[in-house]
Amino acid sequence: MRLLDDIIASRRALMGFVIVGFGWAAFSAQMPVIKGQIGVSDGAWGTLILIGSTGAIMAMWLAPLLHRLIGRWAMIAGAAVMASGFVLAGAAQTSLVMGIALFLAAGGSGIADVLANAEVSEAEASTGRSLMNLNHGLFSVSYALAAVAVGVAREGGYGPVAIFSVLMLAVAILSPWLILPVRTLTEEDTQDASGMPRLLVWVGGLVVLSAFLGEAASEGWSALHVERTLGGGPAEGAMGPALLATGMAVGRLGGHIFGASWPPFRLMVVASCIAGLGLALAGMATGLPMAYAGFLLGGLGVSVVGPLALGLVGQAVRPKYRLAAISQAAALGYAAFFLGPVIMGFVAEGFGLRVSFYVVAGIMFAVAALLLPSWGRMLGRQRPHIPSSG
Repeated sequence: MRLLDDIIASRRALMGFVIVGFGWAAFSAQMPVIKGQIGVSDGAWGTLILIGSTGAIMAMWLAPLLHRLIGRWAMIAGAAVMASGFVLAGAAQTSLVMGIALFLAAGGSGIADVLANAEVSEAEASTGRSLMNLNHGLFSVSYALAAVAVGVAREGGYGPVAIFSVLMLAVAILSPWLILPVRTLTEEDTQDASGMPRLLVWVGGLVVLSAFLGEAASEGWSALHVERTLGGGPAEGAMGPALLATGMAVGRLGGHIFGASWPPFRLMVVASCIAGLGLALAGMATGLPMAYAGFLLGGLGVSVVGPLALGLVGQAVRPKYRLAAISQAAALGYAAFFLGPVIMGFVAEGFGLRVSFYVVAGIMFAVAALLLPSWGRMLGRQRPHIPSSG
């Protein structure tokens, strides 16, 4: 019953996460055919993806402005722009159109993502319950289910435009649950003259970035590591990101159900160490079972760090700054999807793919040993009721 209560309490955010998960799963599952439509090289395709990532980060910074302009309709607008961008991507025949499409899709999803995270933070404040892991975990579940459904649709002969049109229909059906509530500030918050603690928010963003860096490293390079380093085939390579996603879903939902009684910083420190162990194990793997165990542990570890850090950012600031704080921390965090390929690529080029996994593992251990304790002390001074280490 408590799980059901938590889902109801964060239902608006949950609908936003589900739609974003559907969109990116549909895109990822159709990437070969979409790339083939415009006939570009791998390098050019990577540039187009980078354009999309730029749109997402810009939109995350601008989400508070959009919310001020159109208020409770902002998450619907973000979801609609995202779905429109994906439909355009499904129909695109040139690089220019694809670049515009991905910019719109990523920008719209960035707005929806920030507003959904902010809505979870509001629900946490009103219920006194930790809800971030639940919502991010159900995002992972929706992503996996949508990817399977898209695969079935492709086998049935449906093309990208038809599949993305279903996404537009889903946005229309779920739109009543995307309408944000109107919230008024208390007199205390209205009269409060203190500014937003930017350093605290940005350090929290670095924690989110570190977690997403571990995710990006495993997600983007696990299949290559299995196939190139360990001699696996395509199907065996695909098991790498699949096990990562499984670990993340289990970690987030398990963290919500079983880890709610743990102090959040203790949970993040333990999770960062598990992620470091998993990535190091994947790097030193001598066979597929060892690598798979590493990817599963890596996903399990990184899964809870980012959501918990975003939740703590929301708790640490006054309600009037909550959306701005979440947007800045999320934008910093998503920079990992820029930095991840760069770090992994340059280290792999110079020292080998195994060493690149060791480097990211080292970053996760440094987060546990240095960044999280420092941030915990900052949060303790800002909001003494937040448990820093248990």
